[in-house]
Amino acid sequence: MIAAFALILVCQLFGEVVSELFDLPVPGPVIGLVLLFIGLLIKRKPPKVLTDAADNLLIHFSLLFVPAGVGVVTQMDRLKGDWLPITAALVISTLLTMVLTAFLMSKLLPKAKPGERLEDGQ
Repeated sequence: MIAAFALILVCQLFGEVVSELFDLPVPGPVIGLVLLFIGLLIKRKPPKVLTDAADNLLIHFSLLFVPAGVGVVTQMDRLKGDWLPITAALVISTLLTMVLTAFLMSKLLPKAKPGERLEDGQ
C-alpha cells in the first residue's frame, strides 16, 4: 500500500514540477491527477494495490474537508461583506451542475425498453 501512496505522491510531485516549470495556471495536483489518469489509461487496469489505497483514501475522504472548513471560518469578515454574490454563485453553479449531470446521464446511459428493468452491471 505504501508503494501506491508513493505513486500518487510522485504523480502529484510531477504535476507540481510541470506547473512551476511552465508557469501554468492549473494547480500541480490537478496536473498530477491527469498524469496518473493517463498512466492508468495506458495500463488499462489499475493495480490491486492502487485500488486498495484509493479505497482507503475514500473511507477517510471527509477529513480532507476540515482544512477547507477552517479556511472558511477564518474568512468570516469577507463572507459577511460578500454574502450575496457568494450565495448566488453557489446556487447557480449547483443548479448548473445538476442539470448538466442529468443531461449527460440521459445521453450516456443505455435506454431501457418499456417494461424492461436495467440491472446493475448493464
